[in-house]
Amino acid sequence: MNKVIIDGNQLSIEQFINVVRKNYKVELSKRATTKIKSSRGLVDEWVNNEKIVYGITTGFGKFSDVLITKDETETLQKNLIISHACGVGEALDEEVVRGVMLLRANALAKGFSGIRLSTLETLMDMLNKGVHPVIPEKGSLGSSGDLAPLAHMVLVMLGEGEAFYEGKRISGKEAMKLAEISPVVLTSKEGLALINGTQVMTSIGALTIYDSMILGKTADVAAALTIEGLKGIVTAYDEKVHNVRPHRGQIDTAKNLLKLLKDSNMTTTQGEIRVQDAYSLRCIPQVHGASKDAIDYVAEKVNIEINAATDNPLIFKDEEEVISGGNFHGQPMALSFDFLGISLAELANISERRLERLVNPSLSGLPAFLVENGGLNSGFMIVQYAAASLVSENKVLAHPASVDSIPSSANQEDHVSMGTIAARKARNILDNTRKVLAMEILTACQGIDLQGNKGLGKGTKIAYNIVREEIEKIEHDKIMYKEINKCEEILKNNTILESIENDIGKLN
Repeated sequence: MNKVIIDGNQLSIEQFINVVRKNYKVELSKRATTKIKSSRGLVDEWVNNEKIVYGITTGFGKFSDVLITKDETETLQKNLIISHACGVGEALDEEVVRGVMLLRANALAKGFSGIRLSTLETLMDMLNKGVHPVIPEKGSLGSSGDLAPLAHMVLVMLGEGEAFYEGKRISGKEAMKLAEISPVVLTSKEGLALINGTQVMTSIGALTIYDSMILGKTADVAAALTIEGLKGIVTAYDEKVHNVRPHRGQIDTAKNLLKLLKDSNMTTTQGEIRVQDAYSLRCIPQVHGASKDAIDYVAEKVNIEINAATDNPLIFKDEEEVISGGNFHGQPMALSFDFLGISLAELANISERRLERLVNPSLSGLPAFLVENGGLNSGFMIVQYAAASLVSENKVLAHPASVDSIPSSANQEDHVSMGTIAARKARNILDNTRKVLAMEILTACQGIDLQGNKGLGKGTKIAYNIVREEIEKIEHDKIMYKEINKCEEILKNNTILESIENDIGKLN
């Protein structure tokens, strides 16, 4: 059985993907189990002694100065969940919700939250049996964590709310019954432990960063096809140029282009037909490379966050100490996901400019809009319009969410991250950018055909053949959105990149 063992410290993005997309099962490590029980014992001791501890024997936020008796702890935790479930909008995708559940379980596995082992096991049972709470996409300030959306997750644990189970949207109570999972009755600290964290923004962001790493290399493939469609100059990709400005992403992109274009009869060298290309071709390593470096930076931050304790207060068993801090604050993720969105938007920006060069006869030397009987046929004219529209939308979406803040909880929580908005925006930009790259690839293949295919590079030949297996050369006008969608589906399935890397080796 495929499974991932979690302990709060070693979860990787690859393991995350295996759970959320490939339905690997999740288990707790023995060490995690011991730490959870030990931490819980300390909470029980504080409750019995009526020690004043935020969120355990007090109210929340502005109500932190209101004391709660031990007889009221169950009511306090339930009220926390039902009052905080204020999410609105469409439901998050099931893979995002699976990621939320996994990351919350992994954070609790660290043993600093004071949750009961049985309560955490209920959450893991839901994940393993496919009970996916309906979590609305909007309503989080990203601090104190993702309170509202995580409360919707916990509702189902209580037998409340709604869930998706076996493809149907049903009540949380019915879903738990069908999956044969007993709902929980929360006790001291548990409601707070379950909802005070950054797992919604981080789940959305982790999925986006994984797909972004693939898309960065796919952008190189799209660019390489366009280089051949325009008889581009490969001299600009010489390693000597990039080694004297040694940004990792730039060097890697130049190597990728040369690897993809090796043995191509469709490229030129400096001075052969022109001295230099326009920036959208000549500067591919510099632009794509900068985006890849940004993506790598964000991946590093995500790797930290998926193994972090992000709730409040935190319990340190060895010192028998509880500390109220601010690890729920999403700022490290907010800035990272804003940066990610900007880096993805730039991949689309330069892709659309290459597409424009392909369809513009004054720049390409090819028939106008890549159709032989122009005038009667419009060819790829509106493909460029659509790409330009997506690029413009990305520019709006790329405005950073993290520069905004609005006070909450009667100004007790007076600076918030908006990290979940940043993550959602980055994911939307990713989707738009994939569509633009699909349009470029489709257009580049048409340009290659019109240029006269004299033999493509080792990598680009593979990409071209995959596209042409699904999409014919456009001879006369046809319904173009269908062709665009076919090409986008190829990219979604990662067919091109996987085939290229299986044949000529990994791209960077």
